[in-house]
Amino acid sequence: MLESKGLVEVKRKTGAITTPSSAWNPYDPQIITWKLNGPDHIATLHQISQLRVAIEPTAAWLAARASTPQDWAELTRASIDMVAHSDHADESDYLQADIRFHRALLTATGNPMFSALDDLVAATLQGRTEHELMPTTANAEALRCHVDVAAFIRKGDGAAARRAMERIVDEADEAMTGTDSQHPAPRDQ
Repeated sequence: MLESKGLVEVKRKTGAITTPSSAWNPYDPQIITWKLNGPDHIATLHQISQLRVAIEPTAAWLAARASTPQDWAELTRASIDMVAHSDHADESDYLQADIRFHRALLTATGNPMFSALDDLVAATLQGRTEHELMPTTANAEALRCHVDVAAFIRKGDGAAARRAMERIVDEADEAMTGTDSQHPAPRDQ
């Protein structure tokens, strides 16, 4: 399995050699999970959050143009479930609703390249919960923004959906790392 993921290279008469991490697939959900279980989990969460800032607002904009009534229903159900479980945001029911929302958003774009990133986003949300970086009570502004994204997508207002999604991913990154995702922290050496 490690060889199939490019983590090790097996050579005759040499054995298994670890490949440099730069050769690993950074989007592989299992590799993300392993990194999130390592000592640099905050840095990994921040890196994924920076990617989310680039991807999810655009996904919201695209979804406002390409989504179906089924997509609207799933986004709305997931945001309502998040509100329903918001007093236990650090628990499984809230996490599952949050993951459903973001998966539905990426699917609603109608673009398989965006949809393929759903495991990456899910791993981030799960990592935030597992590392106790979620508050017990969900951020009211973030909840409102999830509901707004669903509503703006339903209305076909891509610009408003994008802005609301930007607030969601910015708030999540700031809550996890104490940094502003628009102004990244310096790279570790």
